[in-house]
Amino acid sequence: MVDSVFRTRSFGTPAEGVNDQYADGRAAKVWEIFIGDKKQRTQNYRDFLVGLLRQKGCRRILDVACGTGVDSVMLLEEGFEVVSVDASDKMLKHALKSRWDRRKEHAFDNWVIEEANWLTLPSDISHLIGEGFDAVICLGNSFAHMPDSFDDQREQRQALANFERCVKPGGLLLIDHRNYDYIITTGSTPPKCIYYNSNHMTDIKTSVLYVAGKPKIITMDYMIALDEENNKENSEYISEFRLSYYPHRLTIFSDMLTEIFSHKAKHTIYADFKSLNQVKNPGFYIHVLEKHR
Repeated sequence: MVDSVFRTRSFGTPAEGVNDQYADGRAAKVWEIFIGDKKQRTQNYRDFLVGLLRQKGCRRILDVACGTGVDSVMLLEEGFEVVSVDASDKMLKHALKSRWDRRKEHAFDNWVIEEANWLTLPSDISHLIGEGFDAVICLGNSFAHMPDSFDDQREQRQALANFERCVKPGGLLLIDHRNYDYIITTGSTPPKCIYYNSNHMTDIKTSVLYVAGKPKIITMDYMIALDEENNKENSEYISEFRLSYYPHRLTIFSDMLTEIFSHKAKHTIYADFKSLNQVKNPGFYIHVLEKHR
């Protein structure tokens, strides 16, 4: 109903279930241009993710929001065994192409890529879970794509519980979200991106939709230069598409994770890959939960 009066998605995207906001193929193609080059990953991000996984002795990783496969490729190159899933077949085709292009490399030949829904994840990949993964990752603000259809976050809880079921005892869940508290307060998105060094981004126009006095949806209109060699002011080379997100509040999201993993799980929150008290207005919060043995 919200989308009938306020367009929350690019045209061609679905309105039910776990939204594949890349279903029209256009957004997926533009997004691939934006983040498709693994060399654009910031060194801080690579050092944080790879360093943490190695420190905790993780070997087998489940990437539940692999998208075009950029994170998965990075982890494969770093020697991890990776299973990659996503709900968007339009995004997965880019990951599948990367696997095909590098199929002669042992790590890529063994790379498992499947389509899966977070709400049915354990059954979708039951043949792959085994005793559980050393780590499950859901990064890049991906979890916020899931809308709160029933206004009680029941589906978010179900998805998180499914992630927890895929983590072996002693294993990790790494999940992040943008600083929506800042966005709700200011109406704008922090300009710094800790994940990408891409020169393609020109602007993000941010809107907050309130329903019954509560922030219900954050929409972001991404302005991306398709040809960075040309003047970014030239509209001929600018592509715009809209994605919508559920605005997770830090305290509420933290409590939900604690509820699902239990108070026995170690829960550490990072702000832009630094200690929480080191960054005043971070762009992202990264939650790391260590499942109780």
